[in-house]
Amino acid sequence: MAVHAHPDDESSKGAATMAKYVSEGVDVLVVTCTGGERGSILNPKLQGDPYIEEHIHEVRKKEMDEAREILGVKQEWLGYVDSGLPEGDPLPPLPQGCFALEDIDEAAGRLVRSIRSFRPQVITTYDENGGYPHPDHIMTHKISMVAFEGAGDKEKYPEDEFGPVWQPQKLYYNQGFNRPRTVALHEALLARGLESPYGEWLERWKEFERAERTLTTHVPCADFYEIRDKALIAHATQIDPDGGWFRVPMEIQQEVWPTEEYELAKSLVDTSLPEDDLFAGIRDNA
Repeated sequence: MAVHAHPDDESSKGAATMAKYVSEGVDVLVVTCTGGERGSILNPKLQGDPYIEEHIHEVRKKEMDEAREILGVKQEWLGYVDSGLPEGDPLPPLPQGCFALEDIDEAAGRLVRSIRSFRPQVITTYDENGGYPHPDHIMTHKISMVAFEGAGDKEKYPEDEFGPVWQPQKLYYNQGFNRPRTVALHEALLARGLESPYGEWLERWKEFERAERTLTTHVPCADFYEIRDKALIAHATQIDPDGGWFRVPMEIQQEVWPTEEYELAKSLVDTSLPEDDLFAGIRDNA
């Protein structure tokens, strides 16, 4: 189960991993916490389209449907309203009724229902910083942590209301946007005499005082990068197919950095680090 904040997050974070596991016969469910209603239209080719602006929720749902089919995953909506990304100094208050202002235990209860129904062995989500500090990403982290424990706790979440208890075995944080990957691709492009889109990224990285994350798990999935990109392009309001996401030639990506990265946050099974499989320790016990 991959728990994400908005439609498009599943295609930009761990999509190749999911496609790989689907190809192996693994059931994969994406849980999307919000409808992405307050997301800006980031594709310049679609900006100013009155239909899209008026029907953004419906448009983003159709985009999610297309991405889901491309990845071969199942998908369900948790049913919350996008909080938007507040901007300004000072930051404005979050809109009433948005996901980030919901009660954490109540929202986690919805996720508990999904966990107990789908019965995943592994859950992926965001770290405490949300991957980046969007309020919906941070809230997704919070409810995922509560739900991971709560799915196996029939006292906190009674079975007659939330379904029979089920305890997932491992929980990971997505860490695909990590500095080692960015540096490796940046240097590989420059070494080949190509322009790198990562120069500014690396400069901005210096501005953050956040500690480097521990990358415990590198999942080989380069054969599924093209599927990942197709799913990402399906989110047409969010992704410009001629934009920065796609400036690194596919063959360089596959050669230089053929994995997606995760940080093991919780494990109820024995495993040896580093891993190359989200199911390490689970397959052996099966």
